[in-house]
Amino acid sequence: MAEDVKKEEITNDTISVFEETEEDERVSEAEMETGAETPVDDDEKEVEDVTDEVYSTGVEVSEASSEEELISAPTHPEDDEEIVVEDISKMDDSVAESVDIDYDETLKKFEEGEILRGLVIKVDSEEVIVDVGYKSEGCIPIAEFDMLPDGIPDVRVGDSIAVYLVRKEDSDGLIVLSKKIADQKLIWNEIDTASREGKSITGKVTRRIKGGLEVNVGNIICFLPASQVELRPIQNFNKYIGKTLEMKVISLDKPRRNIVLSRRALLEEEMEARKRELLLSLEKGQMREGTVKNITQFGAFVDLGGVDGLLHKTDMSWGRVNHPSEAVSVGDKIEIMILDVDPEEERISLGLKQKTPDPWLSVEEKYPVDSTVSGKITNVVDYGAFVELEEGMEGLVHVSEMSWTQRMVHPSKIVKEGDIIEARVLDVNAEKQKISLGLKQLQPNPWELLETKYPVGSKIRGKVRNLTDFGAFVEIEKGIDGLVHISDMSWAKRFVNPREIVNEGDEVEVVVLSVDVENQKISLGLKQVEPDPWVQVPEKYKVGSVVRGEIVNLTNFGAFAKLEDGVEGLIHISELDEKHVETPEDVLSEGDVLDLKVINLDPYERRIGLSLRAYKADQDRTSIGRASNGRATDSAPPDRRDSDRRDSGRRDARRDSDRRPPEEEQGRMGTSLGELIQEAQEEYQNKQEPDSNVEISSQ
Repeated sequence: MAEDVKKEEITNDTISVFEETEEDERVSEAEMETGAETPVDDDEKEVEDVTDEVYSTGVEVSEASSEEELISAPTHPEDDEEIVVEDISKMDDSVAESVDIDYDETLKKFEEGEILRGLVIKVDSEEVIVDVGYKSEGCIPIAEFDMLPDGIPDVRVGDSIAVYLVRKEDSDGLIVLSKKIADQKLIWNEIDTASREGKSITGKVTRRIKGGLEVNVGNIICFLPASQVELRPIQNFNKYIGKTLEMKVISLDKPRRNIVLSRRALLEEEMEARKRELLLSLEKGQMREGTVKNITQFGAFVDLGGVDGLLHKTDMSWGRVNHPSEAVSVGDKIEIMILDVDPEEERISLGLKQKTPDPWLSVEEKYPVDSTVSGKITNVVDYGAFVELEEGMEGLVHVSEMSWTQRMVHPSKIVKEGDIIEARVLDVNAEKQKISLGLKQLQPNPWELLETKYPVGSKIRGKVRNLTDFGAFVEIEKGIDGLVHISDMSWAKRFVNPREIVNEGDEVEVVVLSVDVENQKISLGLKQVEPDPWVQVPEKYKVGSVVRGEIVNLTNFGAFAKLEDGVEGLIHISELDEKHVETPEDVLSEGDVLDLKVINLDPYERRIGLSLRAYKADQDRTSIGRASNGRATDSAPPDRRDSDRRDSGRRDARRDSDRRPPEEEQGRMGTSLGELIQEAQEEYQNKQEPDSNVEISSQ
């Protein structure tokens, strides 16, 4: 009876220590989740002081035991259906002898807080009796031992287990032991070693908690953050509950008993090792299998088994690939060629089209220039249309090569995507992988017939299709326009606003001035329909002659007088009167009809200089001369009258010579006047900008 009482006391002491340990674990778990430290009361101080001493100095074991022996688990059959209470007295002689030897070897001085190796000598339904070589055995509650799946404690008589010496003697003189504390100390030591040496440990996921997962490493509760479970974020954490994972210790706080684990760190190390090994094994030209992992605008990333390579869209096909999704899809398993490898930068270039021969190597032989080919319109753009001649090979029909006459239309007005067409090969560039095609070359060129159909000098009728600042486009037949330049619109005005002469839609008669078949241009003239009035100007308006003109325009430098249709002359402000004239309006008004004297003529520049002042001066001299001549005639001898008339004629000749054009201008007005006018007309046709000088025709 006394013995049972002592066993009960020992058991109660052990359970008390066990409960204290459980309380420490609950506090540790709460600290791990909340991040707050829990104070330790005075009753727990004694056990924690011993624990901290063992923890700080390392695990102490008897000389006859190694660390492997402390950690090693006993093996025994698991076919027992119930807990069998055994006694060491029932063991055979060999076992008893072994126990005696172990007892003798481990008998030594013990200190509280040590981890000892003990021998299980008895197991019953409530406790386990362990002999550690001390003067008395210790009792450990059965609850401190793990249970097998069939409910039987994982301990048998004869097992050698690690125990923690809580007290050398209790009130009854019995030793107090704990297996749970010993296991915790050993596991803490294992975790600390793994943390310092960067090794991995194994733990079991027990439940989902805020921010991650709770993991048991032995009987130590650890924290696995959600971001450290996988390489990429995950949504379903429940699938990990109950699984045993291999992880690394990334944070260890001994005072607070806080342990943070990471599975991601271990996966990254494994992935990095596989990646490095794979990069070293890759070579240019190798064929590898991979899985399409991701698709972007510029290509696709392919997983080669731990490392990703880039398959650019230009390396997917010899033909045009508008988007990588046209060639591959996510999840596709494809065979690709290694084009380039940079182990340092971890870059891999992949190719898919390189698996087949390059069709551009024989393109010049297959599609010679001037040959006719057939293909399918694959893409229509603003500048033309692409034609697929075969898989991986396309040619371009530029918009300028689609029609002889429709030059300003969008390609979609002529062809559509999907059309099957025939085209003429215009140029082949194998190096740049370009083929130029033409559609209009398969039709007769209407421009080649224009020189015969519309010879230079012929008159034709057309419709004004468009007006610009530099002229008017006249459609002479469907799809063919000619240009009437502003310099060819009027004989009177050299440069005019086309909208003052014609309007869009007008039917006009024009003269063909030139035909440029190569550049597909036709020059037309509107003024050439009527004779050039300036052909007769040198004969009709000689220098010194008096003409009649109508004032049609006043400017700050003079006035323009219309002599006839298409012919105007300029009265400079200095030629308006003998006195100084501020503005022409002081002397003239539009609509005035005046007699004027021609003082200058330049048919090459189509200029006529007129003078009102000279005309008036001549009239005054004539009047004075007549009056004086009449008086002198009556009184002077005949010889004197003849001499005065000769002097007056010489003075008039000198005045006329002062106003005559230079000899160069006189030469221009000589017998070669027709050639001079024709030369002037040709020059006008070539000029594109208005002359900056003051011209009669520009007004």
